[in-house]
Amino acid sequence: MSVTAVIADDEAELAAHLQRQLAAAWPELDVAGIARNGPEALELLERERPDVAFLDIRMPGLSGLEVAKRLTAQCRVVFVTAFDHYAVEAFEQEAVDYLLKPVTPERLARTVERLRRPSAPTHDPAALSALLERLQGPKEPEYLQWIRAGLGERVQLVAVNEVFYFHASAKYTSVVTAGDEVMIRTPIKALADQLDPQRFWQIHRGTIVNASVVEAVHREFGGRLSLTLRGRPESLTVSRPFVHLFRQM
Repeated sequence: MSVTAVIADDEAELAAHLQRQLAAAWPELDVAGIARNGPEALELLERERPDVAFLDIRMPGLSGLEVAKRLTAQCRVVFVTAFDHYAVEAFEQEAVDYLLKPVTPERLARTVERLRRPSAPTHDPAALSALLERLQGPKEPEYLQWIRAGLGERVQLVAVNEVFYFHASAKYTSVVTAGDEVMIRTPIKALADQLDPQRFWQIHRGTIVNASVVEAVHREFGGRLSLTLRGRPESLTVSRPFVHLFRQM
């Protein structure tokens, strides 16, 4: 028996990526359509009445949660979201299935296994209402989780928690990890506004360091400070306006 699905995501590349992964993980699944926003997703779901709906949480018009709450047709719903441990905690407490972006083959395989079970639940409006309230409640600030670096015709994803430091250079910003370095066009000031200040410390007008990888702080001639990092050969200079960050060390 054929199984049908609908994908809703306002980012066309991510929707196509999920469709390709589903084709590999669940060959008998037929994707009946892809929606680019909330209202389009709701219309497509009511028209096609698929067995499964993969709904992006954040879409123009209506969120994935709002689409599922308004849905009259019975189907199994999987929410797709960027990494947010508060949202994930809410999903788990309400027993709602979800996928984190970027979706991995291993995680998708577990979701497909659950969806294939005859006992897999359809969406529950009461659970979705509780989930909406939980997600719309007080939250801590959301910080940048992924860096997207263009490399020719492909995009490389770098997890922010793997970054050792950012360094401004001419028109670009270097993103340095334990064993790699990529360049992005985002200015260092714009990055500073998106990073968790408890983890990433600005130590120079053009440098932001991940405090968790600082191995040692060295006092140099004239009172200047420099940092050595675990697993990196270079040292980073701390300019005077930021010396106070290390006074307790």
